[in-house]
Amino acid sequence: MITEISYNEHAKEVTEILSKGAFLTTIVDGKVNTMTIAWGSIGFMWGKPVFTAMVRPSRYTYDCLEKSQEFTVSIPFRDMSAALGVAGSKSGRDLDKLASANLKTIPGKKISTPVIANCGLHYECKVVYKQEMLQDQLAADLNEKWYPTGNYHTLYFGEILATYLDEK
Repeated sequence: MITEISYNEHAKEVTEILSKGAFLTTIVDGKVNTMTIAWGSIGFMWGKPVFTAMVRPSRYTYDCLEKSQEFTVSIPFRDMSAALGVAGSKSGRDLDKLASANLKTIPGKKISTPVIANCGLHYECKVVYKQEMLQDQLAADLNEKWYPTGNYHTLYFGEILATYLDEK
């Protein structure tokens, strides 16, 4: 059963769960790819609800986002640690992570990118802005801790077009 909700209805839970892992999913030329994210934010910018996701250019998902300009974020409301482990340690360049992690998808309601089935809460997002991180704009302690090799993220600001729960 799908239940539409407000984008910020479960913001506190999402923030707590996100730090343990969620799925960011893309689709390009009919090929679905998902990756694990543990950083992101929900906010309100430009008069729109926005999910901000960070993806490194070295990731296959980066190439997919650059082409599709849309993504979904599926927040697991149940233990999906094994699937998150696969999605976060393998590359979609090399294998079908959905099959490897035994994940199923549900078609998106407003975009072509699907969401992860039986996961919990979902955001469907269209990229409205992106920004490459600049080394000289980042606090030195964060730069040392998170970017010792200089592999900086690109921030993707996705307008949240749909938010809903999927329940078994």
